[in-house]
Amino acid sequence: MICLLPHCAYLSETSRMLELHRALTELGVPVRVATHGGPHERLLAGIPYDVLGPGLSPARAARFVGSAVGLGDPGQSMYEDDEIRSYVQLEAEYFRAHGISVAVTGFTLTSLLSSRLAGVRVVTEHAGSFVPPVFERYLPPDRKPAEMDAYTSGFNRVADSLGVQGIPSLAALLLGDLSLVPEVAEVLGVSATELAGWNPDGDPGYRPGSRLAAVGPLFAHLDVPLPDRVQKFLNQPGPTIYLAMTSTPAAEVRAAIGSLSTLDARILVAGTIHSDLADLATDRILIEGILPSHLVMPQVDLAVTTGGQGSVQTAMASGTPLLGVPLHPEQALNLTLVERLGAARAATPIDNLATLATQLLGSNSHKAAAEDIQKLYAAADGPADAAELIASF
Repeated sequence: MICLLPHCAYLSETSRMLELHRALTELGVPVRVATHGGPHERLLAGIPYDVLGPGLSPARAARFVGSAVGLGDPGQSMYEDDEIRSYVQLEAEYFRAHGISVAVTGFTLTSLLSSRLAGVRVVTEHAGSFVPPVFERYLPPDRKPAEMDAYTSGFNRVADSLGVQGIPSLAALLLGDLSLVPEVAEVLGVSATELAGWNPDGDPGYRPGSRLAAVGPLFAHLDVPLPDRVQKFLNQPGPTIYLAMTSTPAAEVRAAIGSLSTLDARILVAGTIHSDLADLATDRILIEGILPSHLVMPQVDLAVTTGGQGSVQTAMASGTPLLGVPLHPEQALNLTLVERLGAARAATPIDNLATLATQLLGSNSHKAAAEDIQKLYAAADGPADAAELIASF
């Protein structure tokens, strides 16, 4: 039995687990879904699932997101030690009770310990393209994640108390026994053969036995309707920008809206779950909640996101140029991969946002580059690839 563990504080992680659930179900593979809860839990309503623990309130989910990799203090582990221990024990009990042999996590990091406690294997996808053969190619030598112990301290204290294998580095926090790398080789710059051939080779920064496997792009196709008011907004003449900086502090979103509002363009905002942006609405700025980005992005001239792999891939699958505002190294890497192909730009610092948006809106080459990647994505089926690998694992 396979268990999917979406972290429902994140739209991206919840939606990717839904894609995997659909693909595994189509394969006829038995699967259960368990979560700690959170604001995006409602997206699981169409499938059976279990909540482990008290459930994450919106406030607790917001604190988790704010303390996560790239945003919070590297000396902490996003959870209190007692939370980690409780979730690890609950997950291990759940795995045993339901005969789970493989746990698939979407940033439910406690599964890295509970899988060891219960003796099951764990598959991860939350690293995306941020895996050793890729980041070793693009990151400076002095920033090797396998030599950083950031965000691991609490996990290791709990691992020691439970007598299970700990997490030796930031890199190991992102990898499972098998880590899915959902990107095409042309974008990644690394072949499927090279990914499959990688192993820790005794490096103490990794847990022994970690492996990588390439699959196609894996991004959300949310089964939620596009509101009529949104479609009418998109149908108006003139350039349209789609601002979808989800799981982002409110101040960052407000700064982005303020900068982009100086342009002669309409702005559709996918509002985050953690902030109220309604006061920024005008006749040229439409503030919404969660939107099906795969339906929106083909209809806009420019997407602006933080550069999470899901939003980058949705833009590229739509043939839409992208402007990224990365908040941490994984997002910066995703943007680097498509920027080197001419389909995106990274705005660092955010003060450059309006200037870069103007350049992208006036550029035919960025649109053409995004459409080239769109063709590559159209030939791939990431969820099906991933489901087959998980089932065989």
